[in-house]
Amino acid sequence: MNKLFKGFLFIASCISVMHVTAQKKTIDQKVDSVLRLMTLEEKIGQMNQYNDDWTATGPVTLDSDKAGQVRKGQLGSLLNCVGVDRTRSWQNIAMESRLKIPLLFGQDIIHGYKTTFPIPLAEACSWDMDAIELSARISATEASASGINWTFAPMVDIARDPRWGRVMEGAGEDPYLGSMIARARVKGFQGNKLGDLNSLMACAKHFAAYGAAIGGRDYNSVDMSDRLLWEVYLPPFKAAVDAGAGTFMNSFNDLNGVPATGNSYLQRDILKGKWNFKGFVVSDWGSVGEMINHGNVKDGYEAALSAVTAGCDMDMESRNFKNHLAQLVKDKKVPMTLVDDAVRRILRKKFELGLFDDPFRFCNKERETQALNNPEHPLASRSVAEKSIVLLKNENHLLPLSKNTKTIAFIGPLVKALKQNKGFWDVEVPGVDSNFIVSQWEGLQNKVGAGTTLLYAKGCEIEGTNKDGFAEAVAIAKQADVVILSIGERRDMSGEAKSRSNIGIPGVQEDLLKELLATGKPVVVLINAGRPLVFEYTVEHAPAILYTWWLGSESGNSIADVLFGDYNPSAKLVMSFPRSTGQIPIYYSHFNTGRPARSDDNHNYNSSYNDLSIYPRYEFGYGLSYSTFLYSNLQLDRKQMKPGGSIDVSLSVTNLGKYDGEEIVQLYLRDRVGSVVRPVLELKDFSKIKLKVGETKVIHFKIDTEKLSFYNQKMQWVAEPGDFDIMIGASSKDIRLKDEFKLVK
Repeated sequence: MNKLFKGFLFIASCISVMHVTAQKKTIDQKVDSVLRLMTLEEKIGQMNQYNDDWTATGPVTLDSDKAGQVRKGQLGSLLNCVGVDRTRSWQNIAMESRLKIPLLFGQDIIHGYKTTFPIPLAEACSWDMDAIELSARISATEASASGINWTFAPMVDIARDPRWGRVMEGAGEDPYLGSMIARARVKGFQGNKLGDLNSLMACAKHFAAYGAAIGGRDYNSVDMSDRLLWEVYLPPFKAAVDAGAGTFMNSFNDLNGVPATGNSYLQRDILKGKWNFKGFVVSDWGSVGEMINHGNVKDGYEAALSAVTAGCDMDMESRNFKNHLAQLVKDKKVPMTLVDDAVRRILRKKFELGLFDDPFRFCNKERETQALNNPEHPLASRSVAEKSIVLLKNENHLLPLSKNTKTIAFIGPLVKALKQNKGFWDVEVPGVDSNFIVSQWEGLQNKVGAGTTLLYAKGCEIEGTNKDGFAEAVAIAKQADVVILSIGERRDMSGEAKSRSNIGIPGVQEDLLKELLATGKPVVVLINAGRPLVFEYTVEHAPAILYTWWLGSESGNSIADVLFGDYNPSAKLVMSFPRSTGQIPIYYSHFNTGRPARSDDNHNYNSSYNDLSIYPRYEFGYGLSYSTFLYSNLQLDRKQMKPGGSIDVSLSVTNLGKYDGEEIVQLYLRDRVGSVVRPVLELKDFSKIKLKVGETKVIHFKIDTEKLSFYNQKMQWVAEPGDFDIMIGASSKDIRLKDEFKLVK
């Protein structure tokens, strides 16, 4: 009986394996069966994406009969088509086409749908992968319930120039942290698997090196070595592939003279070749046609040829595939195998999403209503926002404020704003106004008790030179026990096409701060922005500063939680903050040079400025807490390791403060001597821990050969024997513990 039972289990397991294998083949077989039925015109149709007529996020191309093209099978996807009613209406038209191939609906779900989370740069400062994944998960739940299948996120570009407006979409300057966040966001968007009703297909963008745009000017050229590309700018994209990202978007820039959209090295050799990426690549808005402006092709015919040959599978909005690809095939310039490969990739994703089984599966009105009104979602937004606020300064422990404070003056142009709090790249959800957004004023009202009086004055506008409101603001401040000043950028000063040469706090807002400080009242400054700003007067004179970024729809509540100590700030910067635009680009993991500057006091024939510090105002990894943390007892289980081996690193961290809190413990390494120059230090691991007052925890890190490896002159990924420094601290500058070890042959 026992043998029979075991035999039964063996047969059952074989059947199970065969079933799984058959399932994998089934999608490919279905794709091929559809492909065999398609005309060339219908195949090319799948490779086209148009913008809906409702809103646009790029230059609009007018179509006399867009619906007619859908009926003819000449369109595979729409973007900026939002809401169940709208997506259903377009899908109905697609079902009138000959083959009834469903449309794919894409949207920029960058940091939330209805429930808006902190902008990605702010969220990255949490260094909290669970929170980041949760943010993407809720965004996917709401968007997929509203008919959307595909998000143009995450943006995983490494960025080291805050003049570039799109820094707000990414995870900052570091490839290690950026890779961790890329994985978390892909996992959050896509959930357990594509095809689940709460899954949103991710799109890693912009491939590649867009964040290194020269001069911080959006859409500009990028010029860099292969080693810099592979060590710094590509790792987050590889992490996105490994996490299963369904799609990639190529970038607007040229890379070393070749536009990314027509760059075979990026798309064919690396992405689809070396990395074996099975999804599809979509162009950015109009970037196929923009290769003409680059001067890389002479017309739309050549643009389509270059893009499809290089590996671009879908043309967003330029119409060059639609207008020229059929002729290119007839002229034998483009083999049908390239067209079929692109269409297979697109159809495969539509099958995986379940759209062929039910084109309307994401168009359920009841599910949309439930998702957009889930009471758990605002709570999650509030929690993630709290984790994203960076405490930059806190003289004499001004913060947290006492809930028994009798009179608080809340001043500034952003105090009562609603939509400003959402930041750039928010979504206009049909039928939803801005009343659900919690303003900073409302957040404070929700927090203080009946014994506290709140006073308000706007003081000035975000921009302009008008100081007429100063007198009222000063009078209000004089009546208060403490002043909170909320200043910064407009929400749309950071984002796509929002590059700025002057990244100071705009208008007369810092002049208002001067007037308020002159009253002698303690002033807490909130800085609202989508990028690192320059605010030297504020840094030097304000006693307390919170960098509140753009925190989303629960901004007011989360800021109040931090102001009054219900949440102890734990965020750490993921971009270096410059003192002046003259320092840009500035980042922590730079090379030492042959004449390194040792300090700001010596400018004699070394790599420094004669009129400016070489150091950032706030370094990568910086962020204060209401608590104080002691680092101690650094131990390495061995001082030598061989290739393939590892070293266990341990240390103790103790909360010496008066508040329970979280600390982000950062591990940096330095390779002292290499066959190519190595950075002064590189982040290689971190741990975010919670500690109660007086509590001590032991943290362990593992150093292995992978953490010591780099690309040598021959572009080989190697770990070279030699001496290494290990540095553990609270930031890239605030190193608390040091040791050394050796890699031996």
